[in-house]
Amino acid sequence: MGSKQRILAVVAVVAMLGLAGCGGSDKPANEPVASGSADSLTGTVTVLAASSLTEVFDQLGKQFEAAHHGVKVTFSYGGSSTLAQQIVNGAPADVFAAASPATMKTVTSAGMASESPTVFVRNQLVIAVGPGNPKHIAGLADLIKPGVKVALCAAAVPCGAAAKTALSAAGVNLKPVTLEQDVKSALSKVELGEVDAALVYRTDAKSASGKVEGVEFPESAKAINDYPIAALKDAPNPDGAKAFVAFILSAPARDAMVQVGFQAP
Repeated sequence: MGSKQRILAVVAVVAMLGLAGCGGSDKPANEPVASGSADSLTGTVTVLAASSLTEVFDQLGKQFEAAHHGVKVTFSYGGSSTLAQQIVNGAPADVFAAASPATMKTVTSAGMASESPTVFVRNQLVIAVGPGNPKHIAGLADLIKPGVKVALCAAAVPCGAAAKTALSAAGVNLKPVTLEQDVKSALSKVELGEVDAALVYRTDAKSASGKVEGVEFPESAKAINDYPIAALKDAPNPDGAKAFVAFILSAPARDAMVQVGFQAP
């Protein structure tokens, strides 16, 4: 079963739990709707989220809408550092889900979070290569072999900071041919055949199954990223923001994310 199918299967189970809870007072203990009822929430919930969350958040957003019929969830994905700066500069948003505590700190240090952020999942790097691994890349040392073109995320982006840590742990001095502003852009370079490899999250390699392969390497264990989430202080929809954060922190939502390669915190 592919990663997209796994997301849909798990989210379908989550949806049944959530909708079952709307029919009476005997709600399951792990129902993801934690703030307000299905009838009390209205309007749009705007979520700024790390690009590596794209596929699973899109599916979980649909489930949240199904449980709260008066709510529309809109997502803006990108590099966490860019999103954090947008929030500090006044971009209207209700929730921020970052790919590292460092990028979340940009928001909390500016007093823009309404609550302390909570880590909801973790993620780990792999080496994304083309189908069949034509350059026979087995580890980080192979990335500096002659003729191997590599894409990395920029150092300010969480996937770039993690890559720097992993490469340092391996003693590999890598000079990439391109530095990308988010992990999806780095992954696309491999998908398009513009580079031979890229350091991306395990979840991104899984989401692109068939287009890339993920090569595990031991140094990735030294560069695992925690993903924090928080409702924002100036949220246009504060009740919706709190409810969405509670939903993402619920056991069913976490299980859906673990199914596609994230790790429980």
